[in-house]
Amino acid sequence: MCLKSVFIKSLLLFVLFLIAVYGQFEWQARDAFDEIKIKYDKVNGDNCPIQHVSDLYLPEDTISHKPDIKEININPIFPNRTALLHLHNMAMSRSFFWSYILQSRFIRPAINDTYDPGMMYYFLSTVADVSANPSINASAIYFAPNSSYTSSYRGFFNKTFPRFGPRTFRLDDFNDPIHLQKISTWNTFDVRDLGAHPPESRSKDYTSELYKINEWYKTWLPDDVEGRHDTKTTYQVEIRYVNNTNETYTFHGPPGGDEDPGPIKWTRPYFDCTRSNKWLISAVVPIADIYPRHTQFRHIEYPKYTAIAVLEMDFERIDINQCPKGEGNIGPNHFADTARCKKDTTECEPLHGWGFRRGGYQCRCKPGFRLPNVVRRPYLGEIVERASAEQYYNDYDCLKIGWIQKVPIEWERAPYYIREKYLDLHPEYRNISAGASALHTEFLNIDEALKFIHGVNYRTCKNFHPQDLILRGDVSFGAEEQFENEAKMAVRLANFISAFLQVSDPNEVYSGKRVADKPLTEDQMIGETLAIVLGDTKVWSAATLWERNKFTNRTYFAPYAYKTELNTRKFKVEDLARLNKTHEIYTEKKIFKFLKQRWSTNFDDLETFYLKLQIRQNETGEYLQHYEHYPTSYRAANLKHGHWTQPQFDCDGYVKKWLVTYAAPFFGWDSLKVKLEFKGVVAVSMDMLQLDINQCPDWYYEANAFKNTDKCDQKTSYCVPIMGRGYETGGYKCECLQGYEYPFEDLITYYDGQLVEAEFQNLVEDKKTRYDMFKCRLAGASTLQTSSLLILSLLGFLFVFKYKLR
Repeated sequence: MCLKSVFIKSLLLFVLFLIAVYGQFEWQARDAFDEIKIKYDKVNGDNCPIQHVSDLYLPEDTISHKPDIKEININPIFPNRTALLHLHNMAMSRSFFWSYILQSRFIRPAINDTYDPGMMYYFLSTVADVSANPSINASAIYFAPNSSYTSSYRGFFNKTFPRFGPRTFRLDDFNDPIHLQKISTWNTFDVRDLGAHPPESRSKDYTSELYKINEWYKTWLPDDVEGRHDTKTTYQVEIRYVNNTNETYTFHGPPGGDEDPGPIKWTRPYFDCTRSNKWLISAVVPIADIYPRHTQFRHIEYPKYTAIAVLEMDFERIDINQCPKGEGNIGPNHFADTARCKKDTTECEPLHGWGFRRGGYQCRCKPGFRLPNVVRRPYLGEIVERASAEQYYNDYDCLKIGWIQKVPIEWERAPYYIREKYLDLHPEYRNISAGASALHTEFLNIDEALKFIHGVNYRTCKNFHPQDLILRGDVSFGAEEQFENEAKMAVRLANFISAFLQVSDPNEVYSGKRVADKPLTEDQMIGETLAIVLGDTKVWSAATLWERNKFTNRTYFAPYAYKTELNTRKFKVEDLARLNKTHEIYTEKKIFKFLKQRWSTNFDDLETFYLKLQIRQNETGEYLQHYEHYPTSYRAANLKHGHWTQPQFDCDGYVKKWLVTYAAPFFGWDSLKVKLEFKGVVAVSMDMLQLDINQCPDWYYEANAFKNTDKCDQKTSYCVPIMGRGYETGGYKCECLQGYEYPFEDLITYYDGQLVEAEFQNLVEDKKTRYDMFKCRLAGASTLQTSSLLILSLLGFLFVFKYKLR
């Protein structure tokens, strides 16, 4: 009997324990995130071949806030969408390059041969897309049936592959036998031709319905052109060669950004079954060509989409937005309103860097509410999601502000002592230095500095000394982060050239009909350089600068592509080798000499990339075989190996703007194939005025010319940068410090930096201003004030009562 009672008590204790442990999250009802997570976890590499096709896709609205080319350069891109934006730009760049190079034979004399790149060019191009971009998981080019011409087989002129699909995806190399360190470096790639498969195996044919996950193929292909033949968008390039001859070349490409639909189509998230076995999302862009070729009858040769460029990234690395729908979250968004913020007193604000998991938000106080005095920052969503029911219902609230002030309608000039107080805090507004000298004072007057920078243009630049047109490096603070995607464009091309020079040998002899790729050509390098400018709207110019005698049959070679206006379809290319005076030659430029000196002897710091390359066994491609050098590797630079320049206004250059330049080196074997050597530089230039200024305080070692120039009241508030304000003052907000509250009746709970800067300028000019009101109030002051009034009233009552008793 005693044992039985002990057993019953133990059972009851165990049940109570389960209730205590598992019952703490019962306040969290099942929502849209749980449904997607169940579907996400259901599929894996072992069971995906037998899953129904609907189970291999997630709803389209699970990815919200997709970058739209029509919004770029108009509205800011959220920080949690910069990786998706880069995927978008990379796909655009690849489409422009392949469209250009496949049609560039019309620039050259007609011969009984093809000018097309060989197979190795395709493979290494997709490798560079992935190797230079950690956020991109896979890259591929899929040709429509019998649409891909090649120069990789003898006697194959004017013939096509049945299928051709070079694809690279990133392997996780923890247990890779070729990687002895057993450390995941993300630098091992599986490269294969997905067009090589047995003809009877339809499930391996990426054009077939049985392939299951080929939604990307159906977005643009097959392209059935009916009626008019001028259905493809054209782009114009003015090329000036080294011998000063000119060529105006018009080629067909993907749809323009102003067209509907635009050039990019996004797929639904899908499980990459039997390939990388991950959930991916892809950006798909069409590749145009003149098809069919070499018929001698131009009326039956017409522009057509013959292939697609597909770039993919991991679904789990893309942030979700759990906040309710609103102005910044208009939808479609599958995860909208799944945040756990208490809607009575708080509102949701998304954070970036969380990926596909709960908690990527914070709960801010609504207008009219404030944080408790013991809480310093908004409630973090990850903490709220993990809370027990008791914690959730008792905490994570904001307190109502007791007495709310009205914003004054009439303003007044600041009294003399108030104005003097603030001018003492900002002495740079007493003794003003104008022009270029504004950037060289002890205390920087940001308004005068920006007035000088904005005052330099193609008309006025001749009025300044050349030294004044080279700014301090800290004036472009933030360029490395805000122009990171553009820098990766340069790293991608430098990676590709390094890979091609080290892996592809034009003198190699293969068995059968296969021939090695020819050396890189002028058209290919011009096309690659041009594609950077066409693919990324923030890049104003790009250059591929080859070292002397390192490019085939050329002493100097430096294609330089640029544009003169935004949102255009007309571009220009110059071969800088034609400028051969000592002070003009590109090899004497500071950035070229710096990188050449840095990488002249020691290459130990370069990244090593490993390739597991599988190619078709013959021209018809019944099956895959290992490349003769399997596995192989090459060494190349990553983002940190490049160099950022100071902002500079080149009054004699082709792009007359304040440009910030990033350059990345590329390498190849020496003439004996014994060691690596420096071969040249890829450089991209961006407009500095597209940067967001950061005026907030920062660490002493941060090289930011404009830090500590905000006008927030330091006793009651702190400065928080706001993105999207551009190269102007006011790109911040003044948030109340812990223990203080925003006192005004308003739709926001902070002081906007643009308003603060404008009112401070009125103070400096002795105009009507309300700058002295931009302070936060001591939290709970309204309550204290009410209590004080009650005490005074009570004392007054006692005094009167005592007087009457006399």
